[in-house]
Amino acid sequence: MKTLLIDNYDSYTYNLFQLIAEVNGEEPVVIVNDAPADVIDDLAEFDNVVVSPGPGHPAKARDFGISARVLAESTVPVLGVCLGHQGIAHGEGARVVPAPEPRHGYLSAVRHDGRDLFQGLPQNFTAVRYHSLSVREPLPASLEATAWAEDGVLMGLRHRERPLWGVQFHPESVLTEYGHRMLVNFRNLTAERARKLRTKNTAVPPTETTIPSRGAVSARLAATAGPSVTGPTVTVPRPRRAGGPAHRLHTRRIAGAIDAEAAFTRLYADSPRAFWLDSSRVERGLSRFSFFGDDSGPLAEFVRYDVEAGQCEIERAGRPARKVRASVFDYLKRQLANRRVDATGLPFDFTGGYVGYFGYETKADCGSPNRHRATTPDACWLFADRLIAVDHQQGFTYAVCLAEDTPQAGLDATEWLENTLAQLTSLPEETDRTPVPDPARPAETDLGSDLGSDRGSVEPWLVRDRATYLADIAACKDELAAGTSYEICLTDAARLPAPDDSYAFYRALRRVNPAPYASYLRFGDLDVVGSSPERFLRITRDGIAEAKPIKGTAPRGAGPVEDARLRDELAADAKTRAENLMIVDLLRNDLGRVCRTGTVRVTRLMATESYATLHQLVSTVEGRLRADTDAVDCVRACFPGGSMTGAPKLRTLEIIDGLESEARGVYSGALGYLGCSGGADLNIVIRTAVLADGLMQLGAGGAIVLDSDPVAEYDEMLLKTAAQMRALHEHTTRPPGITARQVTPKPGRPGASSPVPATVKEATR
Repeated sequence: MKTLLIDNYDSYTYNLFQLIAEVNGEEPVVIVNDAPADVIDDLAEFDNVVVSPGPGHPAKARDFGISARVLAESTVPVLGVCLGHQGIAHGEGARVVPAPEPRHGYLSAVRHDGRDLFQGLPQNFTAVRYHSLSVREPLPASLEATAWAEDGVLMGLRHRERPLWGVQFHPESVLTEYGHRMLVNFRNLTAERARKLRTKNTAVPPTETTIPSRGAVSARLAATAGPSVTGPTVTVPRPRRAGGPAHRLHTRRIAGAIDAEAAFTRLYADSPRAFWLDSSRVERGLSRFSFFGDDSGPLAEFVRYDVEAGQCEIERAGRPARKVRASVFDYLKRQLANRRVDATGLPFDFTGGYVGYFGYETKADCGSPNRHRATTPDACWLFADRLIAVDHQQGFTYAVCLAEDTPQAGLDATEWLENTLAQLTSLPEETDRTPVPDPARPAETDLGSDLGSDRGSVEPWLVRDRATYLADIAACKDELAAGTSYEICLTDAARLPAPDDSYAFYRALRRVNPAPYASYLRFGDLDVVGSSPERFLRITRDGIAEAKPIKGTAPRGAGPVEDARLRDELAADAKTRAENLMIVDLLRNDLGRVCRTGTVRVTRLMATESYATLHQLVSTVEGRLRADTDAVDCVRACFPGGSMTGAPKLRTLEIIDGLESEARGVYSGALGYLGCSGGADLNIVIRTAVLADGLMQLGAGGAIVLDSDPVAEYDEMLLKTAAQMRALHEHTTRPPGITARQVTPKPGRPGASSPVPATVKEATR
C-alpha cells in the first residue's frame, strides 16, 4: 500500500514514516508542506495520505501549507495527526483554539467510540499528547467526535461523508499504546474503501486501478521531499592519493591498561595539536576505551571549517594550506570512504580517522540557517593516523597505525609501533593525584572579590544576566503556549579569563568531575576541555547507531539519604519525564531518517545516572543504518543533538536564534571521532570549557517547557557550570586580585546585557 506523508516540518514525522512503512510493507513518500502546489496533482496515485503534526496553527499558510489543499481535494483516505487533525477540523469550520491546558509530553487516558481507527482498542488506553491548541466542541455537522482525553479535550474525529480521520494525540510516540494497531486500522479502512469503489465502478477493470510504482512517483516528487540527509550537491576534491596505494592497519597490544594521563603527558603534552578522548569515568555500558594522539603522522591533516563561506581549509605538514569549497560533512564523508580499512579483530572501532568537533552553527548545513556567527571555527577535525587506545575494562593497551600499503610505509609503521610501546612500558606507575574536595558536595571557592560560592563564581561572567535569562524564559513560554514549539533548550554563556595551562586545567577537571565522554582537544590556538556525560551518537562499524539523550538534572545530596531522595524525586518528576520523552521521540525521528524500517527502538527509557555533582535522567535509542547511508550521514541527519534544541527542531532553532544574543560555537555541538572503520562516537558538547583568545567560555542551559519554574531553570543553568568552576579553582593561574570586571579581551559587539564588560561579549574570529 502506497502512502503520501506530508511533513509539516515536525520532528516526529519520521516516527510516523517508520510506523507506516512497517504496517504497509512499503515506505511512504514524504513531501514537505511548502512543496509546489502542483505536486498534489499526483494524489490519485496514492492509496492514502497522512498529514503530520507540526508547529503553529492550521489557519496559517506557513504552518500548514499544501496540507490544507490536500484535505480539501483528496478523494483517498486521509489521517491527520495533531496539526493534521486540527487542519481537518479547521477546514470544515470548527474552532481551533488554545487548549484548556497545553500538554507537551504528557500521557492521557483516551476513551473512544470503538469504531474505525479505534476498532479493537481497549477503553482508556494511554496516549502521548504534544499540543497547545485543540479543537473546540461542538463540531460542525460534517464532523463527528470519536475520542476524548480524561480532561474532556477532543482526541479524535471523523468526517461523516468523506474518508477523513484525525487524532489529536501522537500514535507514533514511544509511550503511546496501540499506535501500530491504529495504523493497521487506517490501512484496513483504506483497503475496504478501495474494494467498495472497485465494486461500484465495474466499468474500470481492476488492473487499470493499479498504483504506479514508487519509483515513478518518487521521480516526480523527489524535489519536494524537504532537506536532504546528505545536503546540497557539491564538488569535493578526491583525496590526495586517489588511485594510489590502499591503506593497511598496523597494531600492537600490550597487557595492562596504562595510566592514560601519564601516557598523554609523556607522549603528547607538548604537541601543538593533540587529542584525548577520555573515559575518565569507566562504567560498563557507558564507556570502556580512551584514545589519544596528535598530528605527527605522515597522513595527518587538519580541517578547519567556515559554514558561512561553505569552505574547508586543509593543512598538511610541509604543504601550504589549501581551501576547498565543500560542506565539512561532504568533505569528511569522501575522505573516510577512500581510506576505509577493516577493523576485524579489534574490540574498538577507532582505527584512525578524524578527531574533532562540529560546532552548533554547523546546523546551517542541516537545514537551519544561522543568525549569529561563531568566533571559533564552525568545525575542526584532525586526521589521526597514529594513536593509542586503552581498554580500561579488559586491561589492554593498543598502539594503532594507519599507513599506506607500501613496503616503506609498513617499515615506518613498525618502527613507530616499537618506539611508542617502549615509551608506554616505561611509564611511571601513577601520575600526581592532588586530592580534591568531596565530589558529592561542591566546594566553596574564592576566585576573586566578586566570587564566593560556586553559584556566585559564575554569575558575574554571564553573557546574559539573570534578568535577561528570566525574560528569555518568559518568551519561550509564549512560544510554547502559541504551539510553535513543544520544548525549547535555552542556553547562556559565561566568559572569563582562561587558565594559561589548559592541560593542567583538564587534569583537574577529570579528577573533580570524571565523565564517560570527557575530552581534551588542543588545536593550536583553540583548546576544548570537557567532562560531558552525554553521548550524542555512537555508530559501530556494523552500522548500529545509538543515541543517549539526557534531559533532567538534579544536584547531589549532602549525604546518602538526601542524595537518594533527590535521585528518586528526579526519576518521578512529571515535568522532567515529559522533557525526556519529547527528546527521545525526537531522536527516534532523527534516526528514523537514516535507519532501516523497523530497527529504531528505545532500549533504555529514563534511567537515572549519577555523576560527581549531579544526577541526570538518561535514555538510549538505537537503530541500524540503511545500506546507502554511513556514519557521516547519520550525524548530519541528527545534528544538532535534540537534547540541545527542543522540538519541533527546525522551528525551535529559529526561536533559539532569536532569543540568544550570540553564537553558541563549540558548545552544544558534537565532539569525538569519525573512524576509517566506518564507526563513530561523539558526545554532546556540554559541561565543557572552550579556551581561545585568552578567554574561557562555558555554556549551560536547560529545556524550557510550560511547567518550567523560571528561577529553578536559572539555578539549574548555574549548577551545570559547577564542575568547570571547581576545576578552575583547583588550578587557577590568574594573578591575585583580578576580578570579573577587570578583564578586557579582544573588542567585539557591544550592547548585550551582562555585568561582564561589552568587550567580553564577542571576539573576532
